Amino acid sequence: MPFLLHALITWTTRERAPLITARVADYLREALPKLARRYGAEVLEMGIVNDHVHVLARLPARFDVPRLAQGLKGATARVANRDGTAKKGESLYWASGYDLRAVGVHSLKAAKAYLMTQRARHPGREPRST
Repeated sequence: MPFLLHALITWTTRERAPLITARVADYLREALPKLARRYGAEVLEMGIVNDHVHVLARLPARFDVPRLAQGLKGATARVANRDGTAKKGESLYWASGYDLRAVGVHSLKAAKAYLMTQRARHPGREPRST
């Protein structure tokens, strides 16, 4: 039986500022799965509100999680700011660090549901239209 590792990775904007606009959220939904694949991970679900991001990912058995988190955070902020996805004066900056939680195979459905309800769990914190 193959070994499966699932993780919920969460990170916030710097000082939890509401820097994730609808445009930035759309960019993150497109970019994060592609970036994760570069590191050998597969994004299963995401939850995005205006001040934080949750990513549920399937990871290979031997995996460098800090490198993945650094890659996801660094690349998305750099590209969003460089390409104008984040407006000038509202640049995308991530806080230091991240939270990592292991998710068991039997808890995947609940974890996905949790991410899909982020906007309802955080009323008033949905990414705003630009």
